[in-house]
Amino acid sequence: MARKALKLASWTSMALAASGVYLYSNKYLDPNDFGAVRVGRAVATTAVISYDYLTSLRSVPYGSEEYLQIRSKVHLRSARRLCELCCANRGTFIKVGQHLGALDYLLPEEYTSTLKVLHSQAPQSSMQEVRQVIREDLGKEMLVQAVKQLFPEFEFMWLVDEAKKNLPLELDFLNEGKNAEKVAQMLKHFDFLKVPRIYWELSTKRVLLMEFVEGGQVNDRHYMERNEIDVNEISRHLGKMYSEMIFVNGFVHCDPHPGNVLVRKRPGTGKAEIVLLDHGLYQVLTEEFRLDYCHLWQSLIWTDMERVKKYSQRLGAGDLYPLFACMLTARSWDSVNRGISQAPVTSTEDLEIRSNAANYLPQISQLLNHVPRQMLLIFKTNDLLRSIEATLGTRASASSFLNMSRCCIRALAQHKKRNTHSFFRRTEISFSEAFSLWQIDLHELLLRVRGLRLASWVSALLSWLFAAPH
Repeated sequence: MARKALKLASWTSMALAASGVYLYSNKYLDPNDFGAVRVGRAVATTAVISYDYLTSLRSVPYGSEEYLQIRSKVHLRSARRLCELCCANRGTFIKVGQHLGALDYLLPEEYTSTLKVLHSQAPQSSMQEVRQVIREDLGKEMLVQAVKQLFPEFEFMWLVDEAKKNLPLELDFLNEGKNAEKVAQMLKHFDFLKVPRIYWELSTKRVLLMEFVEGGQVNDRHYMERNEIDVNEISRHLGKMYSEMIFVNGFVHCDPHPGNVLVRKRPGTGKAEIVLLDHGLYQVLTEEFRLDYCHLWQSLIWTDMERVKKYSQRLGAGDLYPLFACMLTARSWDSVNRGISQAPVTSTEDLEIRSNAANYLPQISQLLNHVPRQMLLIFKTNDLLRSIEATLGTRASASSFLNMSRCCIRALAQHKKRNTHSFFRRTEISFSEAFSLWQIDLHELLLRVRGLRLASWVSALLSWLFAAPH
């Protein structure tokens, strides 16, 4: 049957078209900037993709070898059409395409591999346009008109309500520079993180001059292998960095697609380093949201299903809390119940999630309309980070979940200490925090010992099996 493939393709392309129609009809953009041509182009692309799926797969036996081959070709044609649509319409469509290109665990490979080009090769402004901006701002001439709202910053139609508030900040490069300096100061204890320096004397609201730093994209495994950079170390560092942002500080860089996260060997020391770029879009989490999110992840990691339900519902999931937990972890509900830190991700589970995704899109849409607005950017950030892990082959391990748990424990302890005036109570909280962190350290040590012992047994077994006869 072509219906399931058509369903996935239609929802994917309609996400683009609906974003355009919604923005246009609600006057979030100047009609001169986002006109009927763009909306018409999106609708036409959706129609062509739907027709291609219907006609190409209609008479082919579902599940047959021929069906799979034809479906793959239709996926590829459709992905190319979507990519062309994004490049033609630019703005919001580029953002949607970038996000879709990161959903390796959800969308067919033909889509993600095709749309990934938008992470680093999106349409660029001409040098003439760049020079014009520099002449106007650095020359301190009067601006003829305000900066046009060309690039709505959010990916899906559920995020449009936030556009009016955040778009001016994202287009304000002075704000981006301040974000860069804030996160550099906030994470200064991580010696593996590099945030390029800002040259304030040559920066304005429309011009941001930063230190030039070279590196390979964080999802470029071949670059890391050529430069002898440990992909597992990079993945761990990325997890630590984002756990600190989300759980401890509540100040989150929300656009970590591979074009914005580079890796390199630091000059002088040769140590692996992550370079974080594009600081225009940050989410500031409220205290209540951040603490509920900490509790939720603690519950997921330690498989406390009653608390998973409680904190999922506190975050707006309602009766869809199982789907909410699956979306957060990118794991099946069965794996969530067994323990995400206990059961490793398998290719079968990944295939199951991909295959069933289209069936739950209406419920996903409903869920995204009910969760707090700040949750939407957290979802986007999680998707982008998982895409990087999937490409590097470093999907979340027990160790990475333990690092998340450490951050949650620290964040909850800091909150409790801030809200008590009793010295003895603060001391009790500190001891409890230290004990919990010690338990995690011990658990991690046992996991490593178990892993080393298993490796030793496997090595001994292989030596015995393949020992040369005497």
